[in-house]
Amino acid sequence: MEPDASTRGAQVVSRVSAVLRAVSAGAPRAVPTAEVAAVTGLTRPTAHRLLAALAAEGFLDRDGAAWVLGPELYLMGTVAAERYDITDVARDHVRELARITGESAFLSARRGDETVCLVREEGSFPIRSFVLHEGIRFPLGVASAGLAILAFLPDAERSAYLDRVDLSSSWGEQHRRSALEARLERTREVGWAVNPGLIVEGSWGMGAAVFDERGAPAWALSLTGIESRFRPERQRELGRALLHHAHAVSRLLRAP
Repeated sequence: MEPDASTRGAQVVSRVSAVLRAVSAGAPRAVPTAEVAAVTGLTRPTAHRLLAALAAEGFLDRDGAAWVLGPELYLMGTVAAERYDITDVARDHVRELARITGESAFLSARRGDETVCLVREEGSFPIRSFVLHEGIRFPLGVASAGLAILAFLPDAERSAYLDRVDLSSSWGEQHRRSALEARLERTREVGWAVNPGLIVEGSWGMGAAVFDERGAPAWALSLTGIESRFRPERQRELGRALLHHAHAVSRLLRAP
């Protein structure tokens, strides 16, 4: 059957959103059309038409043969930041985590079924992991921030998410549902999440959820580094530091 107008409209919105996310995920570099098409699953001509249309409206800009986020998104973002941006509240805590642990520290936010990294602060330890950077997105349950947030969602919401996604198809067997549920259960038990090199071998991460004024896990603080820096005895130290600062940020967000 031919899709009706409302269905076609929803498909266009979904495609435009996917294109914008693909360009955003590539920031700060310019993203070529072929990469946008590959990431979104669109044909190259369709991706190019959407990119050009978004550029005409100011949501994207051309950079040679590639694309960057445009000024219209910046203007919208400044307005939305009044409600959603907690970087001013959390930045000192991210910086302090990097200082006391020596690892790279991050603030990530939940956006639908994904997390997006907002803030990165380098630690003093000379060997670093570069898996995370500002703007990168991961599905919930992938990377320590997404594990921490997913673990503390209400049971029904968490189960509904796990029912509709198959992380193992894109992220490997280590992200099959049974293994993921075991990591989520462990996260709820101890309060912090551990990513034992599941994205890049040897690059470990730990995260703790930050809760909004309604008690929902909407952000996460996390640390990343090399495996030898995340031995079990040190995980307890890092976990306590993450929880301390995550609770502090949560309290600030609930304060009148």
